[in-house]
Amino acid sequence: MSQILYGYSLYTALTLMLFFGFYFIAARKPDNPVFSNYIRSRRIMGVALLVLSANYAAHLVFKLRFTAPGTAILINLATYYISSWLFSSALTSLLDRQYLTRKRFLLHIASWLCYVAAAGAVSVIPPGHPVRTAGIIVMTLWFLVYAFSLAARLIRAYRHAVRLFDETQSDHISAYIDWFSVFTWWAVIYGVGCGIFTFIPENYVFLWVLSSIPFYIYLYCSYMNYILFYEKVETALEIEMPMIEEDAVADLREEKPQFYAEVEKNLAAWIEKKEFTRTGLTIEDVSRAIGTNRTYLSEYIKTTYNASFREWITSLRLEFARQMISAHPEMTIGSISEVSGFLSRSHFSKAFTEKEGITPAKWRRIQQ
Repeated sequence: MSQILYGYSLYTALTLMLFFGFYFIAARKPDNPVFSNYIRSRRIMGVALLVLSANYAAHLVFKLRFTAPGTAILINLATYYISSWLFSSALTSLLDRQYLTRKRFLLHIASWLCYVAAAGAVSVIPPGHPVRTAGIIVMTLWFLVYAFSLAARLIRAYRHAVRLFDETQSDHISAYIDWFSVFTWWAVIYGVGCGIFTFIPENYVFLWVLSSIPFYIYLYCSYMNYILFYEKVETALEIEMPMIEEDAVADLREEKPQFYAEVEKNLAAWIEKKEFTRTGLTIEDVSRAIGTNRTYLSEYIKTTYNASFREWITSLRLEFARQMISAHPEMTIGSISEVSGFLSRSHFSKAFTEKEGITPAKWRRIQQ
């Protein structure tokens, strides 16, 4: 019975993964050149899925988990090793175009070949021998350390992107890449789970395969949804905030009273015109409008308001929205969110609730 369940679970997972893998590689791509990095990432992910599909197919045909469980574990680990690199490089390169270099690619391929060689050496040791058991444990730990290091690199890229968005974009762009964080932690949990599931009794090994199905469905849906926001995110990533050199910081501190007075005056005029209600504002737009450097403006906002650029703009928009809610009871919450500069009603409601503790609709009822 366990072998039947195992076979059906493998067949189901294999069918989905083959579809996802070939779709990522061969599906029609957007004509806009800005999507070239997305297409590259999607193809790398497609290769990763096909590599895993080959592993699943071998297990389905030869039933290695029941005929040679030790060898099956080593094959799984070797497959996960290269797949984890492909997964991480596909995702990390979406947030960092400079990440995937020829040197890094060759380095990781060499690392995988060393891992395969070590796994092959362990596999020739007779089953049941203590050295073989110890070797499998070492190979598992090796894989987990490698996978965690890749996940940590992706999380760093994600957090850097979020900080960059908050410092340069008025809109909540990071909401579009939340799935990176969710998927990475899910991948870590799934990777650790795979390491554990490879050692469970044969009667329950089908659980290991079934656990992969929602994981890959989520990946597929995330990639398909991300293309809707990719251009906006990619444009934002191109606006890298330069570091202020030490002498520039010193000059700024010496000139702070004069500099801050001028920025404050120009910003007050800019705010008076309600320019912050424009959707899609960037720190470059504001700095150009008030005649200053975007890096200095960021420093001024941090020092004066103890907030990022996005947080500061959001606070201005929320204050304007509260005024509109009180002054115009005939306007809908959706209309108010639009005229206040928010991308959508959902973003407005989330920001308003985080600030006030209640939804805009409840806040309006209280004010009436």
